[in-house]
Amino acid sequence: MTQLAAVPVPDAFEIRTNATFEALMLALSRPGSAHSLPAPGMAGLAETLLDRECQVFCDDPALAEICAGFGAALVPAARADHLFLSLDTPEGLALLEQAPVGSALYPDAGATVIASARLGAGQRLRLTGPGIETFTDIELGDLAPGLWPLRAARCRYPAGFDLFLICEGRVIGLPRSTTIEVL
Repeated sequence: MTQLAAVPVPDAFEIRTNATFEALMLALSRPGSAHSLPAPGMAGLAETLLDRECQVFCDDPALAEICAGFGAALVPAARADHLFLSLDTPEGLALLEQAPVGSALYPDAGATVIASARLGAGQRLRLTGPGIETFTDIELGDLAPGLWPLRAARCRYPAGFDLFLICEGRVIGLPRSTTIEVL
């Protein structure tokens, strides 16, 4: 008698979160390239990245409630593993200034920052570093003018934070190892 092996069938939640995670990893491995998300908005990233072992800060109270629903602990920005921020205001930049960046000995203590931006319009940037053959030029809008100098000051590889910027159903990743030149 032959026994059939049971193969687990992923449900809609697993399919969506796996697709989101894959888009996030592709975005970090190819900085500046846009990748499609299965659902627009930050809630999909929160459901993919957060669990009971995560500490999170959200400057949006409605999103903070969603994040808490996934079991993540809501903490001040200076203690968060993940920060969901509005980086189009001075207040958002002040919170980003508090984001953990880790150290040369513990770079994994650097935060993951998620924010909205307008992809394909706005400030021209040139990206260089791992995952980019020569350079990549992109345009990002709806971000505070002081973001790039602040990021340059705080991201001293291997320390720093990884940044995901989302626009509707797309995401780009800017890992701490990427050098950003404002054009």
